[in-house]
Amino acid sequence: MKHPLLAIVPTCLVGMLLASPASAADTFRLDPAHTQTIFTINHLGFSNITGAVHDLQGTLTMDTAKMERSTIEVTMGSDSVDTGFVARDKDLQGAMFFNVAKFPTMTFKSTRITKTGDKTFDIKGDFTLLGITKALVLKTTFNRMAQDTTGTNVFKVGYTATTTIKRSDFGMKAYVPYISDDVKVTINFEGIKQ
Repeated sequence: MKHPLLAIVPTCLVGMLLASPASAADTFRLDPAHTQTIFTINHLGFSNITGAVHDLQGTLTMDTAKMERSTIEVTMGSDSVDTGFVARDKDLQGAMFFNVAKFPTMTFKSTRITKTGDKTFDIKGDFTLLGITKALVLKTTFNRMAQDTTGTNVFKVGYTATTTIKRSDFGMKAYVPYISDDVKVTINFEGIKQ
């Protein structure tokens, strides 16, 4: 049996908002060197397998004056799904899973942001996978916004977000329920102010 895994995330990706030192409506470009989309899926009840999506591009427009007006858009390369096992990753690129020949990207576009605590937010958005778009909520925590003084000297913002995606909702039903339908996703996001 093949071992399907997925990383659907949203690429996800992530955080939004928080009133702090940036001015209203600042734009942050996703930093691919410091942004991770990590997923976990259960394999036959024996183990929880992890993987990642590596090809991530996106923009966060953060309005600190009125946080609900902030937006995020992310595009993820489906062929960059990496589970650390070449044969499985090749299967995931096929028609039963990500079908990368027909659907080379996954996307997430925020539609509403709600503050839920001092440093937490719900980011609701439209997630598109295999040509199907469904609403998705990222449970997001603000980490930090400051100048990066490690040599790059750029202004950055960072968030961590989590969500669970039901892959069958997007038509990816192979091996359900033996390979879990639910895919847990964690996004570690850093954005560079433009």
